[in-house]
Amino acid sequence: MASFSMETIVCVLVILCSVMPSLAKVYTTWANGKTFSVGDQLVFIYASDHSVDEVSSSDYSTCSAGNSITSDSSGATTITLKTPGTHYFICSMMGHCSSGMKLAVTVA
Repeated sequence: MASFSMETIVCVLVILCSVMPSLAKVYTTWANGKTFSVGDQLVFIYASDHSVDEVSSSDYSTCSAGNSITSDSSGATTITLKTPGTHYFICSMMGHCSSGMKLAVTVA
C-alpha cells in the first residue's frame, strides 16, 4: 500500500457531467492504495452545478447528503484532512453520487 508523507498533497479533481458515468472507476482507481497524512489537502475544482459534501460512511453508501459534515458548492473546494480514518466525499446534486461522483480516502 502506498503511503504519502508530504505535508500537503493536492489532488485536483475536475468534475464534468460529460464523463459522469465513468467517474466511479476513476475515483476508485485514483484513491486505491493511497494513504494520506493528517494535514494533507484535497483540492476539488468543479462546475457550478456540483458540490463537495463530506459525509459519514453510511451516507456515502446511500448517497445521502442530508447530514453532511461539511458542504461547499463554490467550484473550488479545499479540504484539509484533520483526523485519521476514512473520509467520505460526495456530490449532493441529484443522481451525481449514485453515478459515481464520490470519493473515499484513508488518512493514517
